[in-house]
Amino acid sequence: MAKKVTKVGVKKEKGWLYFVDKNGDVSRAEMARGGKKKGKKKVEKVAKAGIKKESGYLYFVDKQGDISCAKMARGR
Repeated sequence: MAKKVTKVGVKKEKGWLYFVDKNGDVSRAEMARGGKKKGKKKVEKVAKAGIKKESGYLYFVDKQGDISCAKMARGR
């Protein structure tokens, strides 16, 4: 079960992948699509949150545009 870490309220746009970067901020990268020419990857910072990541948890941007985390399933 995921729990909300902090409210950011990022508005997501189609064609972009939103993620929590290593600094604990929300960033986005342009998604690769079939048939497009390969070029330089476009990555930009969207919102500054500055959260401290805890080991063993997966951090992601949820449907509401906030940062949430879930415990990783390890060693089945």
